Amino acid sequence: FKLSEQVDDSPELHRALLAYASDFHLLGTTTFPHGISYYQPNVQVASLDHALWFHRPFRADDWLLYAIDSPSAQGARGLARGQIFDRSGKLVASTVQEGMIRVLDPAKAPGG
Repeated sequence: FKLSEQVDDSPELHRALLAYASDFHLLGTTTFPHGISYYQPNVQVASLDHALWFHRPFRADDWLLYAIDSPSAQGARGLARGQIFDRSGKLVASTVQEGMIRVLDPAKAPGG
């Protein structure tokens, strides 16, 4: 992924933009083994914690690879971890997120 537009050279801005983007798709990855999607109206997802570590300078407006896996997803909780690499393959950031994921009774789901 990368930003659709160039931004200024401020390292703080690039870190803030990556911090925002790092929250996307982590918890969704925990649902894959269960054949559900957090886009389903009867699936409720909430972040319990999210951590992000920056390892070296990068540009958020250049190509980055976000490799995400989920080592555990059970008992209505999921754990996801990610590694973000720059164009040259250097690890620029790492993420971990734990979340609550539960499938609601369709009658109790929004719009149900």
